[in-house]
Amino acid sequence: MLRKDLHEENRLSWNEATKAHNSHKRDQSQFFREGGSTLFPEEIELLGDIHGLSLVHLQCNAGQDTLSLAQLGATVIGVDISDEAIAFARQLAEDSRIPARFVRMDVYDWLEQAARDGQRFDIAFCSYGALCWLSDLSLWAKGISAVLLPGGRLVCVDFHPFWMVFDWRDWTLKYPYFGEGRVFTSEGGVGDYVADSGDALTPSGYVEGVRDFKNSYRCHEFQWTLGEIVTALLDAGLTISALREYPYSNAAKLFQGMRETPGRRMIPPEDIPSLPLMFGIAAYKAG
Repeated sequence: MLRKDLHEENRLSWNEATKAHNSHKRDQSQFFREGGSTLFPEEIELLGDIHGLSLVHLQCNAGQDTLSLAQLGATVIGVDISDEAIAFARQLAEDSRIPARFVRMDVYDWLEQAARDGQRFDIAFCSYGALCWLSDLSLWAKGISAVLLPGGRLVCVDFHPFWMVFDWRDWTLKYPYFGEGRVFTSEGGVGDYVADSGDALTPSGYVEGVRDFKNSYRCHEFQWTLGEIVTALLDAGLTISALREYPYSNAAKLFQGMRETPGRRMIPPEDIPSLPLMFGIAAYKAG
């Protein structure tokens, strides 16, 4: 069931968090002007060559990955619910001199409008903390199918839902895996995970920025299993062409005690066994 009321609270929470997140990132426009990229090998491998293709980046946050995709030669549109994120992305694109268009809308509203207006894309892309903000997985998948060209693809790399059963402080089992879209509300809102991750999440360079960030707005996440994600895409008429699972997360130290390995990959503490921490999926629309 679509929960626009909770999406609105999330918008306010992300507006506050985005200010803190970008306060830690050193001169991002210079980073991009010098050819910098915030993409990781996992999404590049699933995307393949995107030069000359049309791409919509759904839930694009402040646009750093969107601009990195544009640097690879795609014609890109970024969509996000946060006013602060989109304002920052537009300014960053201008300062970086990278052509990209950004739209401030709830992803569901944008998918509906884009389909109605006849907008069609070669690729729909989302990544890293995107799916947990979706209150209706089926509607999202059908919306993506509607805006893909025949032969077009969805590519998503995200944190593995199994990881979310653990308490972030001590890795003890705390939350159910089979949530069926259950709402989890955090009174503390979206946190400053950029400060927690430090250099690993700031390839342009880390600066201290906002200290001891406290969000004034709570946020709401939705629990989906990997099976529910795959099924939603299949029910929307898409064909799965790749499904990957990874025993590490890229850059984000979302849990206590995570260790950094080469390539800015984060793994659990030594006393925790190997776990699926990310997944990647590619699905295409038949021609």
